[in-house]
Amino acid sequence: MKKRLYKSNSQKMIDGVCGGIAEYFDLDPTLIRLAWVIFSLCGGSGLVAYIIAAIIIPRKPVDIIEEG
Repeated sequence: MKKRLYKSNSQKMIDGVCGGIAEYFDLDPTLIRLAWVIFSLCGGSGLVAYIIAAIIIPRKPVDIIEEG
């Protein structure tokens, strides 16, 4: 099966973007969230990037079984 980027259904705080990125790269979601906050504070474009990612990245379909 091809590896695809989805918003997470289980590791979400706002919309699952950071959780989905963490699942895709097999990282801890907290590290992605922390990096996103730092990115947002260092110029403000992180918030815009998050909103765009929340719109563009699709939600993980229910029929895809999560491994692990």
